[in-house]
Amino acid sequence: MCARPGPASIVLTCRDFAGRTRPPMTSEDPLSRLSLIKAVLGPILRLMFRPRVEGVQHIPGNGPVILAGNHLTFIDSMILPLVCDRQVFFIGKDEYVTGKGLKGRLMAWFFTGVGMIPVDRDGANGGVAALMTGRRVLEDGKVFGIYPEGTRSPDGRLYRGRTGIARLTLMTGAPVVPFAMIGTDKLQPGGAGLPRPGRVTVRFGEPMEFSRYDGMDRDRYVLRAVTDSVMTEVMRLSGQEYVDMYATKAKAA
Repeated sequence: MCARPGPASIVLTCRDFAGRTRPPMTSEDPLSRLSLIKAVLGPILRLMFRPRVEGVQHIPGNGPVILAGNHLTFIDSMILPLVCDRQVFFIGKDEYVTGKGLKGRLMAWFFTGVGMIPVDRDGANGGVAALMTGRRVLEDGKVFGIYPEGTRSPDGRLYRGRTGIARLTLMTGAPVVPFAMIGTDKLQPGGAGLPRPGRVTVRFGEPMEFSRYDGMDRDRYVLRAVTDSVMTEVMRLSGQEYVDMYATKAKAA
């Protein structure tokens, strides 16, 4: 069983979801912060990254939807909320909101404001917490963003997707809109340090639905087939070389 964080913490753990009907938020509505962030930082980020957006009309205007894409570098999660009209909720590392001092507070305010839900993913129950977070977001009719690779690509190639994406779409019935980040790794090589200015492209594909697999969210063959279908579309959109192994294994090699 996961331990409950202290009263000052906003990090979610497995037990936090017991008996709740929606994902917990901070005391301030993140939508108000998102509007402020877009108004203040939006023009700066657009000037820096000059995002070219293709296919954004494929994102439904209402109802639950999963945005599933590749993950090249840290700034992916800054650009995605910027180019979407709807609030995008996504999982983030808990250290982004548990830092000390003024810098830590500003990071927590920013990341939770743009839609990041911090989850303690350490240990065997981390994946359960992340999965339940996504399910609650979708059951509330919102947009949930996910990187099926589970981590940033170590070399710019697209790696095998983890089946959490398939479980989410089959459990909730939410359509999957695949997307591709193109060029972000050139602006922030290695995912560390300050990014340099340049143009990036965000390309969205048509919604994918898997109602034909209703009730089969525990069938591992179905989960793998659905996940591979999504990753094939992400590969088509991004133009990346595909590697049939998990990115975490490639990083550990």
